[in-house]
Amino acid sequence: MTATPDLRTPQLASPDLLRSVFRRHAAGVAVITAPGAGGPVGFTATSLTSVSAEPPVVSFGIGLGASSWPAISESDHIGVHILGEHQQELAATFATSGADRFGASTRWRKGPEGVPVLDDVLAWLVCRVVARVPAGDHRIVLAEVVLGDPSGAGRPLLYHQGRFNGLRD
Repeated sequence: MTATPDLRTPQLASPDLLRSVFRRHAAGVAVITAPGAGGPVGFTATSLTSVSAEPPVVSFGIGLGASSWPAISESDHIGVHILGEHQQELAATFATSGADRFGASTRWRKGPEGVPVLDDVLAWLVCRVVARVPAGDHRIVLAEVVLGDPSGAGRPLLYHQGRFNGLRD
């Protein structure tokens, strides 16, 4: 039996309310990469969404204060990488401000259109940026898929309750 929501104690809209609600929403974990003037950039994203099949378009959100935003704001192409449950450390590296994201522990190569492509992921895409839509303190990036590889092995990495997790049977 499910509990009836208590409508007497709603919280007013706030960043904390949104964060609290979305901690309960399990999301797949991706890393978005782009070439940058000072070298490759990237960040961990849980906002990745398939938008359209014809043409194939994806979207993700990025904060205007993110260290990767200047490169993403100017790049014509970005990389999308679906992480496996074996990549919790990689997800944490790309989520940590100031981390050496493309240092010795990150295996990657320069891919099509100069996009950094991470090794050993479940799947990856190279996409052409088609729009950057204002959304509060973020931008929603829409990107059309150019090419990719869905052949990685393993199970997906998830983010839930503020932690990286694997699927449970």
